[in-house]
Parts: sequence; structure tokens; C-alpha cells
Amino acid sequence: MQSPSSAPSTANDDHWRELISQIGSDVGIALSSAMERVTVLATTGKIDRVGLRALRDEIEHARRVGMIGQQLARFASGRIRQSPEQVNLTQMTRDVLVQRGREATAKGLELRQSMRPADVIVDATLLHALLQAVVDWVLEHARGTIEFRLDIRPWPPHARLTCQFGHQPADAAIPDVVAASDKVPSLDSMSWRLVQQIAWTLQLVIERQDSANASTLSLEFPRTVSEQIEGVTAVEIDQGFGVSDNSKPLAGSHVLVVASRRDTRNEIREATRHMGLLVDFVSSVEEAEEFCRDALPHAIVYESGLSGDRFEKLRTGIRAEMPTFVFIEITEEGKQFELSDEGEQRQAVVGREAVMVSLPSALIFELSRTL
Repeated sequence: MQSPSSAPSTANDDHWRELISQIGSDVGIALSSAMERVTVLATTGKIDRVGLRALRDEIEHARRVGMIGQQLARFASGRIRQSPEQVNLTQMTRDVLVQRGREATAKGLELRQSMRPADVIVDATLLHALLQAVVDWVLEHARGTIEFRLDIRPWPPHARLTCQFGHQPADAAIPDVVAASDKVPSLDSMSWRLVQQIAWTLQLVIERQDSANASTLSLEFPRTVSEQIEGVTAVEIDQGFGVSDNSKPLAGSHVLVVASRRDTRNEIREATRHMGLLVDFVSSVEEAEEFCRDALPHAIVYESGLSGDRFEKLRTGIRAEMPTFVFIEITEEGKQFELSDEGEQRQAVVGREAVMVSLPSALIFELSRTL
């Protein structure tokens, strides 16, 4: 069981030593296992589908840990400038759960939700990053059903988001309760560290309770909107949307690039290198379909030459689940740059000659609109 926690002091050397050691260990274990598979492949010239999937998962895990390490350093730096605004916590949580629904289903997990209406004053970009990190952590460990609840505490009237899930099979022959001093080390993954750090940055109250079979995470929002918001002036609340003044506001967001030409892929890779994104590349619509079958990215950037009936079917299927899903088309030539609107132009368009300059802006604007 873990009590409510607060951010560690920047002088807390033990915390950061432990964190750095964990990053090194996680990356080292994943890459060592991947290297063993590569060695076998080099020796035999063969690898089966299961081995190839395991190799990809190990490399992806190492990449993910490295990315989280970068995010933790950024959040812990104290240099992030937040832009508090009124955010519909209920809708944002629902949108994230819908976006991650395929991934949960592919893992044999069921997502349940019970949400009361709640608006909070918070930096929208960081809140979205927090919700994604929570789902990352839960999907790493959950078995069976995952339940999200959003309610309002009676006093103080704070919104409280709770997530409960089992991390062991229900019929596992282990005690129902563990001592308060005991830990479940696997639950303290890098994804959990990211959840903690973002919650601390947002000055939320975070609490986690673990038993031998299940875990419950609670996030409490002190700045919950009511008829009168105590301690918050009108100047502090931005009723419209404003992107946070963070150097990498979309860090950790996942983008799939569908491009058949290597030079296009290289240009997109270079244009997004500084943004802290997780970027994957496929060269055909068929590969994009396979990629999206189990889990959706946050955005798809694609060459216009690959658009057609098959791509339109993919887009229609995704939009049926997530009407606000981000698509950005890269046209064959020119310096065109158009953002999406609520009419017929429901996707952004960037000309090939404008990729380096305009694609980062398009990604920031389009992804921010979905928060």
C-alpha cells in the first residue's frame, strides 16, 4: 500500500539515483535480450514470427524507457511553464479511453468507466500526457477488467479520478493482502514513474493502494470548477484553448507515418526529431492497417500518393471510433500548409517543400485540438 505522495525535493539524491539505475537496468535487459535474438538470427539466418514480434517488443520497450527518461528530466527540471485553463476532465478521460480501446481489447482487457461531469483548472497538454501515462501503466500490468471512475469528493469538493484493476489472475493462490511495508516491484515501472512526475508537476494528490491481486490509483484535483472557484482569479483561467509554453508540448505522443519513399520518411523524421514524439514508419496502407489493428497512434501522417479506396476505408474506420483523430496529408510538391477545420477540410495538408517548417506546427495544432 502506498500513501498519498508528494514531489521529492530536487536535493533528494536517493530518488534520482534509484530512477537512473532503473532506466539503465530496463534498457539493458531489453537490449540484451534483443541482442541474443539478433545473434541467433545472424547465425542461423532464420527467425519465426513469434521471435520477430518478441524482438520488436524488446526494442520498442527500450525505446519507450529512453523516451520516458527524457520526459522525466523535462518535467523535473522545474522549467515547464503551464497554461491553466478550464478543462472538461470527463470528456478528456473518455477520449483517451476510446483512443486506447483497441490496445486494451488486443490484450484481452475490458475497460469500464463510470464518469460524473467534472471540469478542472489545469494545463490541458500536461493533463492529456498524464492520462496517457496512466493508461500505459495500467495496460502493462492489468489482468481482466479495468475500471475508471470519476466522482466529486463531498468535502473538499475536489474531482477524483480512480482506476482499479487486477494485476494477478483472480484465482491466483496468493494472500489477499500484503503488509504495508511490502512492495510489488513490477508495478513501479518507468510508466509509473512518469505518472508520478506529471501528477507532481500538476500539483495533484496522487495515491496508490496495492494488494496481492489488485491496485487502485487515485488522482485528486484540488482546482475543481464549481460556482465559485476558491483561490483562482479570472485572469488565471483561459476559457479558450491555449497550447502550453512547453519546449516539447507533445512529448510522448505517438505518430504513425505512412510513406513509401525513403526521402519523404527522412524529411519527416528530421522535421519531428526535436519534438519528443514516438514516430513509427510504414511504407504501405496494408502495413498501416496491420499496425492499427491492435493499437491506434495519436496521429497518422501520410503521403497523398497513398490515398485511395483502401486508405479511405482505414480512415473511415478510425474516425468511426474517434471522430477527432488526426490525419495530416503530405502533398507531392509545393509549400502548401492548411490546417483542418470543422467543414469539409477535416485534415491538415502540408506541401512536400514545407515539411521541415510546417509539419511540426501542424502536429502541435492538430493534436492540441483533440485535448
